[in-house]
Amino acid sequence: MSRHATPRRYLMCRPTYFEVTEARTPWMDPDDPVDTEAACRQWEHLRDRLRAFGHTVEELTPLPGAPEMVFAANGATVIDGRAMGARFAHPERVPEAAAHRAWLIAHGVTAYREPEHANEGEGDYALTASCLLAGHGFRTTPSSHAEARHFFGRPVLALELVDPRYYHLDTALAVLDPATDAVMYHPEAFSAASRAVLRQRFPDAVLADSAHAAALGLNAVSDGRHVLLPEAARDLFPALRTRGFEPVGIDLSELAKSGGGAKCCVQELRGLGAP
Repeated sequence: MSRHATPRRYLMCRPTYFEVTEARTPWMDPDDPVDTEAACRQWEHLRDRLRAFGHTVEELTPLPGAPEMVFAANGATVIDGRAMGARFAHPERVPEAAAHRAWLIAHGVTAYREPEHANEGEGDYALTASCLLAGHGFRTTPSSHAEARHFFGRPVLALELVDPRYYHLDTALAVLDPATDAVMYHPEAFSAASRAVLRQRFPDAVLADSAHAAALGLNAVSDGRHVLLPEAARDLFPALRTRGFEPVGIDLSELAKSGGGAKCCVQELRGLGAP
């Protein structure tokens, strides 16, 4: 199968102030020190690889006191130049939402929705050709789904997350090619009902086992051909190649100490300016 990359525009935020000071997820261990300089080098490598593939990468200025702002995917969901902001579950991340809002409005968002219900942006929203996949269970509330459906004018497919290690949809599922509804996911991260929905909707999906998921292999960025994901999840590479994708291993081991990978670092600016 032949796959084709599509130029994308992304927003990223340098991990200048990245650290882990508390354990809000099973990934976070304050006793395991973060090397911020190494995190910045790893982040730069991810940014540079995206640019090398022809994508535009914009940079959001990091805020002191916002150590998880590097996970730019959580700050909003942008579709057709319209943005629904984030309403973070944890107060420590609340200042990030305003920074994203200001940047998006300054850079051409045609309509911005200040959310009424808790959601963490692209952490729990993923766009396919047929619908907007919407995670809930830990950070985003089901009531946010109706808000997204109304604002974006797209059908929403609710998916319940049940494993605290996979607290965002983007840690349990990746859209590989939205044009063809190609996805990969870890079935055990979802409730039985959601697994049944996924099997019915995506019968040809790449299925990731527990080792792939634990390596954050589902937290991947794809442009329709190149799939950037952790090098530690390389056992997923053959399945991706079989389906025509080109896996690209990335070392984000420092950011993984907070439970974040490539996708967490990248917000897609769909319909917002060039390209």
